[in-house]
Amino acid sequence: MNLLVNLDVDDLERAIAFYSDALGLRLERRLFNGMVAEMGGASSKIYLLTHPTGSRASLGTSSVRTYDRHWTPVHLDFETKDVDGAVARAVEAGAKLEGGIQGFAWGRLATLSDPFGHGFCLLQFSDRGYDAVA
Repeated sequence: MNLLVNLDVDDLERAIAFYSDALGLRLERRLFNGMVAEMGGASSKIYLLTHPTGSRASLGTSSVRTYDRHWTPVHLDFETKDVDGAVARAVEAGAKLEGGIQGFAWGRLATLSDPFGHGFCLLQFSDRGYDAVA
């Protein structure tokens, strides 16, 4: 089974630039008359889906999309060999660092949000990684 990641954005060109510059992903192709960008370079494909601010979030709800910082129980973690450098690139590309880089037995972690309000983490494993806490 393959995992596909979908992120709603209100400005596709800005999203492509952010995910390319901040995380090193690459645009692989455009779909659905240019309204969706397929991004490669992570372990799963990431699809950036164009939906305007204020559009209905789903058919079964009256909730509408907003692109200010929002909370969801699902977020993306991107593993890196250099969390300091990755944070610097992400912030330069438009991410917001939401606290300092934290250290744990398993490695280092930075929590950020993208320009569309989606939270994500950058993490760098120690030599033992999650085995340090297993």
